[in-house]
Amino acid sequence: MDSAGQGVAAQTPAVEGLTEAEEEELRAELAKVEEEIVTLRQVLAAKERHCGELKRKLGLSALEGLKQNLSRSWRDVQVSTAYKKTQETFSQAGQKTSAALSTVGSAISRKLGDMRNSATFKSFEDRVGTIKSKVVGGRENGSDHLPSSTGSDDKPLPDHTPF
Repeated sequence: MDSAGQGVAAQTPAVEGLTEAEEEELRAELAKVEEEIVTLRQVLAAKERHCGELKRKLGLSALEGLKQNLSRSWRDVQVSTAYKKTQETFSQAGQKTSAALSTVGSAISRKLGDMRNSATFKSFEDRVGTIKSKVVGGRENGSDHLPSSTGSDDKPLPDHTPF
C-alpha cells in the first residue's frame, strides 16, 4: 500500500467485515455514481432549457400550462365517483328543500285565507272600511272637511298641513 492509501485508511476506520480492497472498490463505485448524478443533473438542466425554448417558440407560457393542468384535473374530478355522488346528493337535497318550501308557502297562504274569512277579521275589515269612508268619503265629494259626529258638515278642515 502507498502512503496516500494509508492516510485515507487512517482517517476513516474500515467498516467491520470489509477488507481494504473491498472498501477501496466501494469508494470508487461511490465516486462514479456521484459523478453520474452530476452529469444527469446537467443533462436534465439542458433538457429543461430546451423544453422552455420550444414552449416559448410555440407561444406556450407557464400560465398556459397551469391552465391546462387545472382543466385536466377538474375534468378528472368531475368524472370521479365521489364527485358524482356528491352532486347527486346536493341535487336531491335541493329538490327536497324546494318541495318543503313550497309546502310551507301553501300552508301559510291557506292559513292567511282562513284568517281573512274569519268573523274576527271580517269585523275588523268592516270597521276599517267604515272609518275610511268617513275620512275619505267627504273628500271624494269635493269637500275639504270631515263629517262631524253631530251631523253638521259646516266645519272646514284647516289649510295648514303638518307635512
